[in-house]
Amino acid sequence: MFSLNCKGKIILIEKPLVMGVLNINNDSFYAGSRFQNMNDILLKAEQMINEGADIIDIGGQSTRPESKRISFEDEIQRVIPVIEMIVKKTEKVLLSIDTYHAAVAKKAIEAGASIVNDISAGEMDKNMIETVASLNVPYICMHIKGVPETMHLNIHYENLITELLDFFIQKINECKLAGIKDVIIDPGLGFGKNIQHNFILLKNLSLFKILENPVMTGISRKSTIYKTLHTTPENSINGTTVLNTIALQNGANILRVHDVKEAKEVIILLGAYGDA
Repeated sequence: MFSLNCKGKIILIEKPLVMGVLNINNDSFYAGSRFQNMNDILLKAEQMINEGADIIDIGGQSTRPESKRISFEDEIQRVIPVIEMIVKKTEKVLLSIDTYHAAVAKKAIEAGASIVNDISAGEMDKNMIETVASLNVPYICMHIKGVPETMHLNIHYENLITELLDFFIQKINECKLAGIKDVIIDPGLGFGKNIQHNFILLKNLSLFKILENPVMTGISRKSTIYKTLHTTPENSINGTTVLNTIALQNGANILRVHDVKEAKEVIILLGAYGDA
């Protein structure tokens, strides 16, 4: 069992947690996750809380393949009012900030978020790991090969699992030396991996238990699902449920999802199945 110290609030991961996705942009790959109107944002946050979200992950920057970067100043303008609004309305849910900019992470934690979720594991902003250590919050450390603009091009691994394990061993050590106490690892499904790579990662997810850190997966509505099923992100909820089930069976501790209710149902049913 893992624990996370979220600005003094201790979260025990006795059973898998659900992180709901809240994108404050108009460019993320799934249209149903994009919000810009503050009233719509609050309604979506309240829906996720009512459906049982443990964490809401707020991001102002799209990181889909070929996405265009915005400045950290613009990112701050997008996400800080949202964090402040949700914190003011409720204390029932933890907030994480989805960013690879240290300056955004700092502002977001000061505004009320309590987890930093970085797709680049500190590689896109060399101040990130030191900044998170100074903020004394959990750090989600994701593997990406390349950068969002080009990560889908020329993907190659000699040995996918070995390379990721080596990467996380090095990153966990770097985080610990900097003073980060709680590191969550995310293998980065879809980030510089093709469809076959993503299925290999899901099949071998249990191997990441040797790192002795919580594991988060984010496969929700991604192209691995909709391209395999020859459908669209909008019609990928059933496929998402299937792959979330596999991820949980292979040791995932946190599911990052667009659809909180369905993810919670998977966790409840698998828990009942395990107790039978």
